[in-house]
Amino acid sequence: MHGIVCASLCGYMKMKRFKMTVVSLFLAGCLGAGCYAAETENSQVASPEEMAPAEDITEEGMVPIEGSQIKDGTYEIEVDSSSKMFRIVECELTVKDGSMTAVMTMSGDGYLKVYMGTGEEAVEASEEEYIAFKEDSEGRQTYEVPVEALDKGIDCAAWSKKKEKWYDRTLVFRAASLPQEAIHDSALTKAEDLKLEDGFYQVDVVLEGGSGKTTVESPAKMQVEDGKITAQIIFSSPYYDYMIVDEVKYLPVNTEGNSTFEIPVTVFDWNIAVTADTVAMSAPHEIDYTLHFDSSSIEKEEK
Repeated sequence: MHGIVCASLCGYMKMKRFKMTVVSLFLAGCLGAGCYAAETENSQVASPEEMAPAEDITEEGMVPIEGSQIKDGTYEIEVDSSSKMFRIVECELTVKDGSMTAVMTMSGDGYLKVYMGTGEEAVEASEEEYIAFKEDSEGRQTYEVPVEALDKGIDCAAWSKKKEKWYDRTLVFRAASLPQEAIHDSALTKAEDLKLEDGFYQVDVVLEGGSGKTTVESPAKMQVEDGKITAQIIFSSPYYDYMIVDEVKYLPVNTEGNSTFEIPVTVFDWNIAVTADTVAMSAPHEIDYTLHFDSSSIEKEEK
C-alpha cells in the first residue's frame, strides 16, 4: 500500500512539474514575442548613440510667443535646429487668425518625411499625420509644418532615407528675427507703458547672438527723460566701433576700456535686433545680436 501511494504521489509531482514547465514556456514565449515586438517597434527610432550630439538651442526663461501675438502675414524667420544634420537654410512663416505654419527649406535631401512630435510618437502615428517633403523651384526639399509657438523648443522627428529610422530633433522658431511691426502692440511692453518718472534706473539686460562669447554688463544703467529711455550698453570687449539700432548708427561714448554705447530703448521684454561692428578681426565685421531688457528688474537709483 505504501508503495502504491508513493508511486501515485511521484506521478502527480511529475505531472505538476510538466504543467508548470508548459505554462512557463508559454508565458516566456508570449513575453518574448511582446519584447520582440517592442524591440522591433523601438528599432524604428534612432538611439542616442546613433545620433550626433544634440545642441542645446533653448534658453532658460525663454517666453513662448503665440500666434495671437503676431499680425496676420507672411514673414521670413530664423529657425534653430538641435542637429547639424537637420539644417534649415530658409524659412517662411505664415500667420492667419492666430494660427502659424512655416515652410522650411532644407540644406539637403537626407529625409523623406517629418512628424511634429517625438520619434516614439511618430511610430504610433498614422501615415496621414506624417508630412512629406515637396520640392521648390530650385529642386530643394521643403516641409510645411504647423508652428505651435515661437521661442519655444518644438519636437520634430525626421525619417532618414538612408537609415530608415526616426531621428529626434528640436526646433526653435526665433521671434527676434521678425520685424517689430509684425508684433501686436498688446504683446510688447513699450517705454510709455511703464510710466517711469524722469531719473536714473538700473535694468537687467541680456545679449545673445554672434559666437556667444561676448556679453554686456548687467544690470545696465538707464536714464528716463521726458518719457524717452536711454540705456548704457557696456560690452565685454573694447573692440566695437559702432552699433546700429533701428537703422541708426551709434558711436562709443568712451575712448578707453570696454566699448560703451548709449542707445534708445523703446521695447522691453522682447528681443531687440541690433548690430555691432567689431574691429577685433583682420577686417571690420558687423555682427547681429539681440538685446533683451527685463522690465520686471527695473529699479530706480537712489540719489
